[in-house]
Amino acid sequence: MAATKAALVKTNEVNSRSEIEQLPTLFSRLGDDVMRLVNSQLALLKVELREEANTFARGAIMIAVGAAVGGIGFALLNVAVALGVSTLFARANFSQPASYALGFVATGLFYVLVGGILIALMKGRLAKQQLVPQRTVAELRKDKQWLKNEL
Repeated sequence: MAATKAALVKTNEVNSRSEIEQLPTLFSRLGDDVMRLVNSQLALLKVELREEANTFARGAIMIAVGAAVGGIGFALLNVAVALGVSTLFARANFSQPASYALGFVATGLFYVLVGGILIALMKGRLAKQQLVPQRTVAELRKDKQWLKNEL
């Protein structure tokens, strides 16, 4: 029986020494795993931010195109109004400049309408975009919960 107790004590000492020797290795692996986790989270964040930046860039370009088309329409509308007002004051009946003015008004209204539609469509699309990278936030929440459970 004494031999059995001595053997158990010796086995426990060996086990506790090997566990103590393995502790730095475990901390080292934990540190490496945490670094890999952080690196993967950063990579995911970069991908999501790049995707959202591309979406916003495309939307901004379409808004700029819509604004340019609307600006052209506004300029044509102003020229038409100027020609129309000048001809209405010159004579009461419609002359050739008055018909030109009506043409400018119709063209200007068309461009203003197209530009306004483009701006409204792209504004609506951009309003639906979320600024927070959802996948990264979800992964960070999972990691936080995992760390709470592990520690």
